[in-house]
Parts: sequence; C-alpha cells; structure tokens
Amino acid sequence: QVQLVESGGGLAQAGDSLSVSCAASGRSFAKSGMAWFRQAPGKTREFVAGISWTWNGTIRDYLDTVKGRFSISRDDAKNTVELQMNRLLPEDTALYYCAGRLQSGIPRTEEYRWWGQGIQVPVSA
Repeated sequence: QVQLVESGGGLAQAGDSLSVSCAASGRSFAKSGMAWFRQAPGKTREFVAGISWTWNGTIRDYLDTVKGRFSISRDDAKNTVELQMNRLLPEDTALYYCAGRLQSGIPRTEEYRWWGQGIQVPVSA
C-alpha cells in the first residue's frame, strides 16, 4: 500500500521560512514525478512545485508566485520530498498536499495517483 505522509508546517509569520516534508512508503518514487499542491480557504487546489527524474536529468517546476521563494528537493535514498518555503506571505496560507504519480513528469493538473492527507501552513501578517 502506497502512502504519502506530510510533516513539518506550523504557524508562521510573514517573512518567515518553513519547510514541509513528504515521506513516501510502499514504492520508490525515484523515477516518478512528485509535487506539492495547496488549497487555500474557499479556493480550488493549485499546483505549487514539482520535481521529477527524466532521462535528461532532474526537472523542477514552480508556480509563478512562489518562484524564487520556494524550493523543492528530493532524497531518493529516504524516499522523501521537501518543500522549503522562504519569505512566506499571508497568501501562502493553505492546506499543503504532497502528490506522487506513477510516471515521470510533473503536470500542473491533478494527474497524480497518490495523495497525502495535507498539512496546514497558516501564515499571519
């Protein structure tokens, strides 16, 4: 049984740094795409960042509003993916989800087979 479990997060203030981590079990995601999505209150879930192995090397993708502030990384030995969030803004407040797919690639749509339960990241002004 494949599981994705998020950890980290917690209350932050604007300008703070925070990281959230996703631990995968049940299969290796070393050659699969993994991503972070988020859902703010009253809004639809959106892609935040993704990372994937490809034949040409590791690729990363970021939502425009987090580029330069957030960084996604993975540790294939530990089967984990981390999202480092710097210079947080109140508009980053959301429930953050880890997602993994069977194939490589990091689509911005919800084409991911496995999802974590989500972890709250509230950011106060």
